[in-house]
Amino acid sequence: MRNFVQTGDTLTFTSPDPVASGQGVTMNALFGVAASAAPAGDPFEAAVVGVFELPKAAGAIDAGAKVYWKADTSNVTTAATGNKLIGAATEAAVDTAAVVRVRLNGIA
Repeated sequence: MRNFVQTGDTLTFTSPDPVASGQGVTMNALFGVAASAAPAGDPFEAAVVGVFELPKAAGAIDAGAKVYWKADTSNVTTAATGNKLIGAATEAAVDTAAVVRVRLNGIA
């Protein structure tokens, strides 16, 4: 295949804000997890597929539930309104859990 470019598991993002390694990040319709830290405006690699532990908003999440990125608080929620779909929970998370495991869907 002469038109193949890359597997697409990791893509180059640029953020207007500083980024920490492991932080959830969006770039238009894409959502990923930063592979390294980067200052504002610098390119960095972000994984767009895979399973990651991400910070969770209050509320229980069932295994297999659709989860969304709540950009204003930088955490995962099951509330769809105003948030971006990023994947599904791979395990249940109780209300008081600080994180949830999410299988990223590759887009936000």
